[in-house]
Formats: sequence, C-alpha cells, structure tokens
Amino acid sequence: MTSNSDFSKETGATEVAKAYGHGVRDKTVVIIGVSPQSLGESMALALASQSPSQLVLASRTMLKIKAVATKIKAKYPDVQLELVEVDLASLESVREAAAEINKAVEKIDILINNAAVVMQAHAYTKEGLELQFGTNHIGIFLLTNLLMPKILQAAQQSQCKGSTRIVNLTSAGHIISPIRYSDYNFAKRPEDIPEDERPMSRPGVSFDPPPGKTYVPFVAYGQSKTANILMSLSISENLASQGVRSIATHPGSIWTDLSRNLDEEYTDLISKTGSFWKTLDQGSATTLVAALDPKLGEDRSVIYLSDCQVAEPAAHASDPVAAERLWKLSEEIVGQKFDLGSGSRL
Repeated sequence: MTSNSDFSKETGATEVAKAYGHGVRDKTVVIIGVSPQSLGESMALALASQSPSQLVLASRTMLKIKAVATKIKAKYPDVQLELVEVDLASLESVREAAAEINKAVEKIDILINNAAVVMQAHAYTKEGLELQFGTNHIGIFLLTNLLMPKILQAAQQSQCKGSTRIVNLTSAGHIISPIRYSDYNFAKRPEDIPEDERPMSRPGVSFDPPPGKTYVPFVAYGQSKTANILMSLSISENLASQGVRSIATHPGSIWTDLSRNLDEEYTDLISKTGSFWKTLDQGSATTLVAALDPKLGEDRSVIYLSDCQVAEPAAHASDPVAAERLWKLSEEIVGQKFDLGSGSRL
C-alpha cells in the first residue's frame, strides 16, 4: 500500500502533486514524452505547480514541446524549463538527447519515462527493431542508462534515501506477452518459439497471428510493456542500496493520442477493454504517486502500481531471472554495457 490509502482510480495528478509537494520543490525532474493533450503534459503541469528547480521536457517534436512549455510558463512563470527533442526510435537521436540533457542539468532527481507508441502495422525503428519494442523499451533503456550518472548524483546528494526515482509507464496489457528473447522482432509464428515466450492463451481468446502471418500488434505492445516492468525491477534490485528506486505504473484506461496509428477496428477493440475511463489528470496520478510517495522509497519489493496503489504484475513481468536476461539482451541490442553498480558507461 502507498502512504495514502484514500488515493484511487479517481484521484488526480494535481491532488497527488500537492500532497507530496515537498518531494517536488527544488528538484530536477525529467519527463520523456510531452505533447499537448497528453499524460506528459498533465504530469508536467501538476509538477510545475509545486516549484521544481528545473523541469526538462523531452519529446519527438519540438513544436509540440513548446506548446506545452507555453502553457506551463503562463501558469508558473518562475519554473525553469529545458526543452529537448528525442526520437526514441533512433538510437542516434537518443544519444544526442542524453548528451543535451546531461549538459543542461547537474543532477536528475526524478526521471519519468512516459513516451510510447502503439502500432497496428509491423513497422521498424531506424536500427531495424520492431517499432513498439524498439521505442517503448530499447530507446527508454538506452536513454535512462545514459542519464544514470546524473540520477546517481541526485541520490548521493539526497537527504531522503529512496527519493530518487525512475518511473516507467507500462500497461495492464503487459499480461498479454512475456519477452520473446528468441524473436523480439516477430519474424516467427508462436509455435516456432519456446513455449514460455508465447502470448497469453485463454479459453475463447487467441493472440495468435492469422495463418501465414507472424505479427500481432497487441502482442508486440504487450511485450514492450512487460519490458518496462522488468527494467524497473532490474534498476531497483541493483540500485536500491544507492538510493535509487524504479517503479512501473499502469495509468489506466485513457483516450490519448497514443491510439493515433490504429484504425477503427482496433480502436473499437481498445474501447471495450476499460470499465472506467480516466481523464488525463486521473491517468497521470499513479505515475506521480510512484515518483513522489516517500513510503515507496522504503520498500524495494514494490515495482508496479495501478490506480495509485501497489499492485502485482504478471509473473513473467516480476521474474528477476527474466529481468536480468532482458537487461543483457538490451545491452547487446544497443551495443553498450552498463554497470548499474556505479552508473558508469562501459
């Protein structure tokens, strides 16, 4: 349980930020995935209301970042903003953005990895990775690790152990698929990969591709969201002793621009998955609980929140062995190893 048992699916980010305002004031916060009418914008406005010392807004399109920055400056003119372009589907862009962020800040107290894509077509990143896995996990993995020295710097300076946070936005959709270590690009059919890598199977529900096909968009999305949780597990397992905590959050059912790449059929399917549809403010609340609640810094076993409270992810998303295996695979993909013990780049 979090420190506030009254927080629920109806709680808003503005309320959470106010309740934990002391955890925002004079802190440096980096938010990845900020555009108008998005969860990123909602989080940024809520955090800006509590006087952070520096707020870094990063996203793929500078024009959209500037639109959010204009709203923040209109309401909170004293907040120092840094605007950074980053395309998570390009490792070159990720490295450039990390260098820019590292130059702009002395430390990073809170990193919120909010950016993601949902794709219907079998598309690829510039490096040839399945686009959802490449953007939602690999881009985030590389960016986070390149920023890790500044995150560890904040942890070393913090008076409150565990207050330095990395929050990865995931989804309840993670239950659909474990990591397909042998086929993360979806070149094979389910029967051609190990059984423990195959998608969820339930009576009357099939996530197998049509005959002759290998790609199922929701399975690919589920894999990427499982990766977000396993990444949080790895970070907390290795860096909790140094004061860094990472938690993955399910924001709930919210209509955002995330579904822009889906046709009417897939949009209709998504519309049937939620029993309670949240506003952007409500959808941002769980992430801010993960970022700010002091109680969560005390328990390294907490890796997943839903509706502003501690929840249990699927077994395949909470397995330390799977987390370690994914970390090594991710290092291989980006061509760089990271020593979590020191935050150094090898």
